[in-house]
Amino acid sequence: MKPTWLKNLPIQLTLLRIFLVPFFMVFMFVDNLWTRIFALLIFVLGGLTDLYDGMIARHLNVVTKAGIFLDPLADKLIISAALISFVGLRELHVPAWMVVCVISREFLITGLRILAVSGGRIIAADRTGKFKTTSQIIAIIIILLVLIVNSLFKKYPGIVPPPAIMSFIRSLPYWIMFVITLLTLYSGVVYLWKHRDVLISELKNNGK
Repeated sequence: MKPTWLKNLPIQLTLLRIFLVPFFMVFMFVDNLWTRIFALLIFVLGGLTDLYDGMIARHLNVVTKAGIFLDPLADKLIISAALISFVGLRELHVPAWMVVCVISREFLITGLRILAVSGGRIIAADRTGKFKTTSQIIAIIIILLVLIVNSLFKKYPGIVPPPAIMSFIRSLPYWIMFVITLLTLYSGVVYLWKHRDVLISELKNNGK
């Protein structure tokens, strides 16, 4: 017999990830070396909860409908918070259209999941979706490190590298986001195609 706290641990980790979002946002918009380090630490903590909540749930065999629904939602919240913050920081040169594409894909897939639930079906994340989420987390961590490096250069101008290296650092967030946008759109198309029967069934029902 598993203790109650252990059974609830996966969902508590998921809720912790949601709880961290406003704190992450606050630290993101304060242009300071330490606040940006704290933002990175918060995001990494959120990534660790994403890694372990599902792992623990499967290991303890306590996978629940609430967990299946909240886990991807928590991912979307903290990832969307990071990407929207990036657009607001001019030093990163991240275009809004990339973030719009990424977040639109998330809304679309969430809508598909809700549609499936209304028909009594639960759609869990597949390998493509998990790879997409992992790629986004890694990309965001790299961009957060770029922000920390930028703040470090502002605080200590004497350590600023040659122009060629600075140019590479400044362009890195753009190209990382470009690749992530392509991966996200690809995973969305794969996901929709895989579960197209949900949409087809709904269209047929509406046509009656």
